Amino acid sequence: MEYRGAMRSSAYRPTLRRVDTFFVPDDEHGRVLVLRDMDGVNSATACVPLGLVPIVARFTGALTCAQIARDVSADLGRTVTTALVQELVDALEKGLFLEGPAFRSALEGVRKQFREAAVRSARHAGGAYPADAAELVTYLDERCLNRGLPPATSRPGRALTALVAPHIDPGRGAVGYGHAYAALRDGVAEDADTFIVFGTSHAPMREPFALCRKGFDTPLGPVPADLDAIDRLAASCPYDPYTDELNHKQEHSIEFQAVFLKHVLGDRPARIIPILAGLGRQQADGIDPESDAGAMALLRAVKDLVEERGRRAVVVAGADLAHVGPRFGDKAALGPALRADLARKDAASLELAARGEAAGFWRDVVSDVETRRVCGLSAMYAMLRTMKRGSTGEVLHYEQSVDPDDGSIVSHAALAFHA
Repeated sequence: MEYRGAMRSSAYRPTLRRVDTFFVPDDEHGRVLVLRDMDGVNSATACVPLGLVPIVARFTGALTCAQIARDVSADLGRTVTTALVQELVDALEKGLFLEGPAFRSALEGVRKQFREAAVRSARHAGGAYPADAAELVTYLDERCLNRGLPPATSRPGRALTALVAPHIDPGRGAVGYGHAYAALRDGVAEDADTFIVFGTSHAPMREPFALCRKGFDTPLGPVPADLDAIDRLAASCPYDPYTDELNHKQEHSIEFQAVFLKHVLGDRPARIIPILAGLGRQQADGIDPESDAGAMALLRAVKDLVEERGRRAVVVAGADLAHVGPRFGDKAALGPALRADLARKDAASLELAARGEAAGFWRDVVSDVETRRVCGLSAMYAMLRTMKRGSTGEVLHYEQSVDPDDGSIVSHAALAFHA
């Protein structure tokens, strides 16, 4: 039976729920706005032609369908009917992209399922990387690690303490991942068994950080979680660190690190502590996270754990850098001069990070966060705040991955720290 939407009163105000949005080329419409689920409720996407974007942009819960139609008509100088607005509401509601009873029911089911799962599943296996174990091993070795660093020269008395690796898909970030995890393979202490992984949360978070009390599955086998340490960190928080736990379900930034860690560490009895970093309010307002008691309570607890375990503990940040170009809302792709300028800005930020200057790194990136859009800011900041004292870093690799369709760029880097 054809879906015709719910019966609604004239006072109904459509509200778009939190979704990932980006623009892509389209054969029929030229360019479309893509809406992608961020809660793991719906695997489908919605493609909105540019002519309908002014309507969807007003699905904020403030206006009725009739008011939206009048508002858009006045802006565009042509008639947009209430029926068209309602038709779009029906389509997005069917796809669970609008707030309402259907979405809330689906979300609660997803939350329950994730809460009860023993491990966090390999969500992106078979898409971003091979799902077959043998194929994955070949891929990681040949496409990534063998294109990274040569075997490290000896660093007497110094072991790898922290790592920045990309979280872009391994296809585009292969060389960067290779540099990062070759450094871990060759530099980690023999008894290292604790890997604190700060991932970037691409979905908004209500709290500064989100713990996940689960190991991460991979095609090579699961990476177990250090439950005792996670419980200890949770107890240190003045807020509920599981408020945003569901963000872990969809998020790829930790999953990709788990895959590389499992491959490099093999059967080593290692455990992870997965932490998603948000700090969205602090980024938007330009606030130093040091002034946020909740954020610093967790970071201090992680720091204490790292210092206690010494060479056994390694802090990893799954973090990309800039996001620029039409895909991310800019009017045009960057030309050679602007790409070179972007590289200089990224290099300045990376130099601060390599020196371990957490506060300086934060200030530098926040100063142009609305234009450079460094999405790995919070994860890298958290790593810099919690890595072992005396750690010094070096930039191993930097790259700008360019979209062949519209020239949009995601930049990313690999950094290794030793102490």
